[in-house]
This record gives sequence, structure tokens and C-alpha cells, in this order.
Amino acid sequence: MGSAEFLLAGVLPAVADDLRIPLSTAGALISAFAVGVVVGGPPLAVLTLRWPRRTTLVAAQVVFAVSIAVGLLTDSYPVLLASRLVAGLAYAGFWAVAAVTAISLVAPDRTARASGVVVSGLSLAMVGGGPAGALLSHFAGWRGGFWAVVALTAAGAVLTLVALPATGAAGRPDARRELRTMRRPQLWVVYAATLLTTAAYMISYNYLAALLTDVTDVPAVWVPAILTLFGIGAFIGLSVGGRVADGRPHLALLAGTTGIAATSVLLATLAEHAWAVVPLVLLLGVAGFVLNPALYARVFTIASAAPTLAGASTVSMFQLGISLVPALAAPALDHGAGVGVVPWIGAALAVVAVPVILLGRRPTRTPSSRSGAAPAP
Repeated sequence: MGSAEFLLAGVLPAVADDLRIPLSTAGALISAFAVGVVVGGPPLAVLTLRWPRRTTLVAAQVVFAVSIAVGLLTDSYPVLLASRLVAGLAYAGFWAVAAVTAISLVAPDRTARASGVVVSGLSLAMVGGGPAGALLSHFAGWRGGFWAVVALTAAGAVLTLVALPATGAAGRPDARRELRTMRRPQLWVVYAATLLTTAAYMISYNYLAALLTDVTDVPAVWVPAILTLFGIGAFIGLSVGGRVADGRPHLALLAGTTGIAATSVLLATLAEHAWAVVPLVLLLGVAGFVLNPALYARVFTIASAAPTLAGASTVSMFQLGISLVPALAAPALDHGAGVGVVPWIGAALAVVAVPVILLGRRPTRTPSSRSGAAPAP
């Protein structure tokens, strides 16, 4: 499902040519998906609160696959735009319960690792939805990659139905309790850290192709392979972060944030040297995704009594951080700065995130529960 987000960026010119629309208009297809994810997560978390979690996950995947298929069967831009919005909503509905379902299946001291396994799908999506999806689309047309997404999502729905135990929320679902949880200031500190750190590494990732070709002078044929290193680094970061975050979430948060800052500075200063940039792309993926399990661990600790809405809002903050990247980079680029300035912006965002993370270090005492709680760190 995440591949559908990363794939579109790689085939956007082909979409614009096929539908006979300007490239800027085609770019709204990316925004439509992002808007669906940002605004859809929290409301869908509340609306599906009384549903069995397996039912929610399967329904979200089915709606996602159908909406993508509808968009592929039309040459109408408005229909395709609407299908992307619905797909984003379904994606948000899936994430509203995915992580909390995973942590309900493991012991309380493994919650961060379990959420890291779920989020690791996104690192694989960067590989599958980016280079691999674009390669498939090169041979089968831009729709080819998306038909693969539809098929794999449908298979995922069947596997979820067959393999996942029927689980529901522990105790009686309570929307008011979920909403009261959102008033906790520490939760919003974590959300601020999520937004800042996500934007910090994604701003460099989104402009890496341009940096590699325009500044590093890497042949275009090598760009997909180098971008794949970011996905590999993300997978490594999630694996390491999940283990560290179960015991010391703030260590993982600070290590990841300082890693993003340091890697971004090195990218900016050594951008002309391929021998430095290539390993730094890998390290940026490691540093960025070390954070994710720790962020989830903090959310599920603070909101242990009502994790569904809080977890869904975390996903919205991740997506919002990604969505803000163009707006953060535009002022510098519009005023004539080269793409080499983008990693400096990422480094600045990471530096701003450090005091936010330190602000959230105060221990949180909340009752634990099998629905997603972890012992207070």
C-alpha cells in the first residue's frame, strides 16, 4: 500500500502525458493521497473503534485496492484524483489500527519492536514503490506498477483474513476516553518531534535524485540504485531502533535525530563527491528510521489506555511531515539557491527537534494494558 505513494512520483511525467495534463496538475495526485492520509486517520480510528481489528484491516485493504483499480480503468483526471483521495483514506484507516494490532500480539516489553516490524513495510515500499515499481512501469506503462500494487494488496487482505487472529480492543471501546487522551501535552510533544524529524530526513530524500544528478554528477542510470540504499538503511534503522526503543526510547530518539543532523550536514558539504554521498544516503535512511519505533513506543506509553486514536494521529503526523517538504524547500529554491541547500534545511529541522525531544523526557505514568501499553520508560 505504501508503494502506491512512492511509485507515483517516479511515473508522474508518464501520467501527465497519458492524460494530456500539465505536470503541475498531475502533481496534485500526490497531494490528494497525502490529504487523504492526513485527515483520514484520526476520524477513521474513532469510527472503526468498535470494529474487530482484523475486520478493519481487511476492509481498508479491499477499499484501497478497489479505489486504485478504479483510477487505473479511467482516463478521466477528476476520477483518478478522487480515487487517489479515497486510497489515502483507506491507507489511513489501515494504519489507524495496524500498529496497535501488532503490539497487542506480543509481550509488553516488545511493543517498540512490534511496531518497528509494521513500519518496516514502508522501507520496503521505498524500494518496491520507487526503483522496482518505476522499472515495471517502464515496460508495462505507468499503470503496470499500480496493477501490481492492486494484486499484492488483495493478496495481503486474504492473508490478513486467514493468518491474523480475531482481535478487538481490550475492554469496552470508548471514543470519549480516546478523545480525552488527546489532551495530554506530552502526546503533542511527541507529535511535534514526529513531524520535525520526518520532515528533516524526507526533505533530503525527496530531492536526492536532483542532488545526485545536478551536484554530484552521477549518471542518471545509477540514481535508482543509490535511492534503494536509503530503503536498505531504513530497514536497518528500524531493526536496530525497535530493539533499542523497547528499553531506552529517548536514546533512540536522540541518536536518530543527531544522526540526521550530522548526515545532512555531511551531504551538504560533500555533495560534489560521489564516494561520500553514496554511503551517506544509506546512513540517512538508518538515522531517519531508527526514530520510528521509539516514537510509537512513546505514543503507546503516554496513551496506553486509549492507543487507537493516538496511534492514528501519529501516522498523520508522519504524513504531514512528508507533505510539508515542498513548502519547506520552496522558499530557498525559488530565490535561486541550488538543490545543494536542501540538506542544510534538513539539518536545521533536526536541530530544532532536539529540544522538543528533551522536553518529552519527563517519565509518564499510565496504566498498562494489552491493547498497546508498554511500561513507562
